[in-house]
Amino acid sequence: MLRAREFLHKMEFPVQDGYDLISSTQTFDDGGQYRIEIPSVEGAATMEAVITEAKKLGVKVNRVSQGSGIMLLSDKEIADMVEMGRQESIEVCLFIGPRMNFDIGGSAYSDSGNLLGWRHSGMDQLAYALEDVFRAVDLGIRSLLIADEGLLWLIDQAKMNGDLPKELVLKVSALMSPPNPVTGKIMQELGGTTLNIPGDLTLPKIAAFREALFAPLDLYIESPDNLGGFLRYYELPEIVRIAAPVYLKFGLRNAANIYPSGVHLEAVSVSQAKEKVHRAAVGIETLKRYAETVQSTSITYAL
Repeated sequence: MLRAREFLHKMEFPVQDGYDLISSTQTFDDGGQYRIEIPSVEGAATMEAVITEAKKLGVKVNRVSQGSGIMLLSDKEIADMVEMGRQESIEVCLFIGPRMNFDIGGSAYSDSGNLLGWRHSGMDQLAYALEDVFRAVDLGIRSLLIADEGLLWLIDQAKMNGDLPKELVLKVSALMSPPNPVTGKIMQELGGTTLNIPGDLTLPKIAAFREALFAPLDLYIESPDNLGGFLRYYELPEIVRIAAPVYLKFGLRNAANIYPSGVHLEAVSVSQAKEKVHRAAVGIETLKRYAETVQSTSITYAL
């Protein structure tokens, strides 16, 4: 292994996973080590329920993210979510438009091709996706959820060229999770400003990511079933210590698949989102019980 590790060292990467579990010295800009994200907040009604439940349980939610796509939200729904985000200092992160699992092709549903489902097929779909982006930004959205490397690069180029705001957050989806720090660095260089990493990474593997990257990491503390269904509540203190700055994501095991969502699934979306806030409250209690040194501070949602 000597030659391989010498080469990794020369390329300024960790030469192995971080078995020594070094504490991260990085934080968010406001000094916080962690923030709370509630995923699958599919529209204004669900976001309103998240806010109400968070106030009831004393949870500071920093980010909500959506999965059905910008294209399935009306202008008013997006504007309402933006306004709630501004009032409550919550980052509103919306997934981008049509992708392969919404298209007429069948490869995204095959055994070997199902991981393609959240990427964009052909130039037409990329153009549709970009149109989704420009519309959402015009309506005030400043955070986007992306699962296609080409689209990530295009949006980053648009930011650099002045066609999109420089402060636009580009969140790499869990459906495009980098499984190692080298892939993570590629995602970061393509423009990813916050990176979902696989929910089943061991603590040493997470520590190696933090050694190599400066972007905030996003990690499911409770994963939905299609991402493994992991529950990692007792690991929270160590995760925050070694991974900061980190978004702690509270999905829900044994939850219904609601993509693409709508009024026909709104009651399910709302009830599941409320339980995710409850799970976040349990997670924060666990974190505070076993690690008084970690801290969270609020985020200002810039419009």
